[in-house]
Amino acid sequence: MCDRKIVIGITGASGVAYAVRLIEVLVASECDIHLMISDTAYKVLEKELNVTLNPEAFDPIQLGLSQNCVSEIFPSGQVHFHPNHDFTAPVASGSYKTDGMVVCPCTMGTLGCIASGVHLNLIHRAADVHLKERRKLILVPRETPLSLIHLQNMLTVTQAGGVILPPTPAFYHGAKDLRDIVNFVVSRICDQLEIDNNLIRRWRGQNNIAAEGWNEESFLETAG
Repeated sequence: MCDRKIVIGITGASGVAYAVRLIEVLVASECDIHLMISDTAYKVLEKELNVTLNPEAFDPIQLGLSQNCVSEIFPSGQVHFHPNHDFTAPVASGSYKTDGMVVCPCTMGTLGCIASGVHLNLIHRAADVHLKERRKLILVPRETPLSLIHLQNMLTVTQAGGVILPPTPAFYHGAKDLRDIVNFVVSRICDQLEIDNNLIRRWRGQNNIAAEGWNEESFLETAG
């Protein structure tokens, strides 16, 4: 049982599958989730995942969470949805205690606003709250290549106490499909939130490679 309050902001960069899977995992860990979705993110969800959401009557099931997750361990009220322009939401205030925030994926525009302390929407404000209250803030920026402005904004957020966690996949854990790659990034986010997970096969050194039947040939076959 997790029993934590985690804030999630989904913005309009490519890679919304990371956010949906993250919500799934946090639900399974019985976290209390406060969710905001930017205007552009609705379009990306529809384009990349064929998910159409109604912000006026939001239902977590609309996100396309796995049926097992929804039917077995999705108690009502565990996901609290906040319109992204509602500055009266609890997460807009530092007096509302939370255990961390993740912006996933994070656009460069969102990164720039957070780095400069500009509040154009609730995601920006909630992120600023986490920085000023010295709580965990994790940004998952999805852009390539990166300009000097992007890098400087990342440096600013890092110096302010935030964590920049690019969704960079690894292959040493034996990834076989897209879900494995998504799980790797989500696992790293959960690690930063200090939420136990077994989403990936973790690297444990050369001795474990032999113990698990890995060799250079099989590793290259898996990775390639």
